[in-house]
Amino acid sequence: MVTFLSGGTGTPKLLSGVIGNEDIIVVGNTGDDIEMGDMIICPDLDTVMYLFSGLLDRKKWWGMENDTFKTHKLLAEFAEKSGWNGEPQFLPEEDQMRGRKIARWRRFSRDSEFMKIGDMDRAIHSFRSSRIDSGDNLTEITEKLCTMLGAEIELLPMSNDPVSSMVITERGKMHFQSFWAGYKGKLKVKGVEYEGSEMAKPTEEVSNALKDKVIIGPSNPVTSIGPIRAINGIEKLLWKTKVVAVSPFIGDKTFSGPVKKLMESMEMRPDTSGFVDAYPFVDAFVIDNEDKTKIDRTVVKTDIRMNCRSDSIRVYEACCEALKNIDDNV
Repeated sequence: MVTFLSGGTGTPKLLSGVIGNEDIIVVGNTGDDIEMGDMIICPDLDTVMYLFSGLLDRKKWWGMENDTFKTHKLLAEFAEKSGWNGEPQFLPEEDQMRGRKIARWRRFSRDSEFMKIGDMDRAIHSFRSSRIDSGDNLTEITEKLCTMLGAEIELLPMSNDPVSSMVITERGKMHFQSFWAGYKGKLKVKGVEYEGSEMAKPTEEVSNALKDKVIIGPSNPVTSIGPIRAINGIEKLLWKTKVVAVSPFIGDKTFSGPVKKLMESMEMRPDTSGFVDAYPFVDAFVIDNEDKTKIDRTVVKTDIRMNCRSDSIRVYEACCEALKNIDDNV
C-alpha cells in the first residue's frame, strides 16, 4: 500500500498514472476549501475524485469535463447589477464562527462568486453541504461521493476539522482562494498561515494511512502540502515512515502556479534545493534528468514533465524505484 499526499494539480497529474491500482490511498488537502453561498467547496478533493471517476476536465485540471456555467453566469450578472466591485467578499467576521464548524475562516458571500463553478460541479457541492448538515463528517461524505460517482479510490480528507490556508498580502490577510482565484495570484505575498491547524486533528483513517509508504507529488509545498503537515501529529508520522517526494522544479524553473512567490514569502529558496530543504523528513527525491541540484539524500532521475498518462506512469515508476532504494539502504 502507498499513500499519496495531494494538492489540486501536480499530484493529480501523477495520480493519473495509477488509476486502477487498488493499493493506493490519497490524503487530500482541505486548506483550499471554502464555503460560498452556503455550499462547501473542496477543490483539491474534487479534482482527485473527478479524475478517478473519469469526469475531470483535464485541459484545466479542475471541474468536470463538458460542464456548463449557466448558473455562474447569471449570478455574475446579478452581482454586476448590484454593484459588486469584482473583489472576493468574506462574510462578516462574526459570521466566520457561526454555522458549520468545517467552514470557519473561509465563508464567502455568493454575491462575490469569484470562482467559476460549473452546474454539475455545483450539484456536488450542494449535495456535500446537505449531507454535512445531516450529520456526516467530511470523510464520510467524501467516501459516499466517490462511491456514487464511481471513483475507485480511497480518498481521505486530511482532517474533519477546519484548516484554512490564509495568505498575508499587501491588501491584508485573505484565504488562498481569494489570492489565487480572486486576485489571480498577482498580489505581493508576505507569508502564509494555516488557520485552525493548531486545533485540528488527523482522522484515524489518515493516521493509519500514513503508516504506509508515502509519495508526495509535485504539489505546492506551501499551500498544498503545508496545510497537511501543519495538523498536529502528521509530520511526526511522516518522520516515522518512508517518504518520496517529486520535485515541482527543474532547477529554478517551475511548471505552473504561485509556488515561487509563496516559497519566497516563507523564506524558502524557490528552486529544487529549497524544495529539498522544505522536506527534512523525506528519504528520497525524484527530480528531472536535467536538474543539476546536488542532494544529500537518495535521488532518482527521470523526465518529470507530465503531459499524458504514459508520462505519469513513468514518474510513478521512478517513485517506486526510489521507495525500493530506500528499502535497500535500510
